[in-house]
Amino acid sequence: MADTKALRRIIVAISGASGAVYGARLLQVLQRQSGIETHLVVSDAGWRNLQHELDMDRPAVESLAHRVHDVRNVGAAIASGSFQCHAMVVAPCSMRTLAAIAHGLADNLLTRAADVALKERRRLVLMVRESPLHLTHLRNMVAVTEMGGIICPPLPAFYLRPQTVGEVVDYSVARALDLIDVPHDLAPRWQGLEPDAP
Repeated sequence: MADTKALRRIIVAISGASGAVYGARLLQVLQRQSGIETHLVVSDAGWRNLQHELDMDRPAVESLAHRVHDVRNVGAAIASGSFQCHAMVVAPCSMRTLAAIAHGLADNLLTRAADVALKERRRLVLMVRESPLHLTHLRNMVAVTEMGGIICPPLPAFYLRPQTVGEVVDYSVARALDLIDVPHDLAPRWQGLEPDAP
């Protein structure tokens, strides 16, 4: 049995924005890491998008996490600040979820766990997905940033010349992993360009 004190617990949340692939891929990568215990919480719309965008049913998604929590169970372990947790990533993060986090609503387990991450000064990464953005979206991002959260939209890095959709996804997941201090080899790191010859 694993020593729970040595485990780094990471909460992965999947909300209802398009981009369920980011959450699923993040879980796949974390599953291969030793010393990490993942806790998954998915909104109702998140489950719908996992099915619609990836053809993944609930058991297939749940098999990627160590523990799965019902979004309605606000009494779950991850709802408490006493639950030792390294970081939380919401991938993808809908504008509704962003708004609830920005305003401290804690109206379900996903937004409560994010609220706990902020109040306990733990790393919270929101992979927000929407375009274009109106003023309320932007203000909510500012509010979360001022509280210590990190807004990390999943955007491609075309300078790395991705050849597949998978490479585009992996780059954004790699950025999220960097932000929660999890080593990986998902995407190449920029090495710089040689200076032009004189």
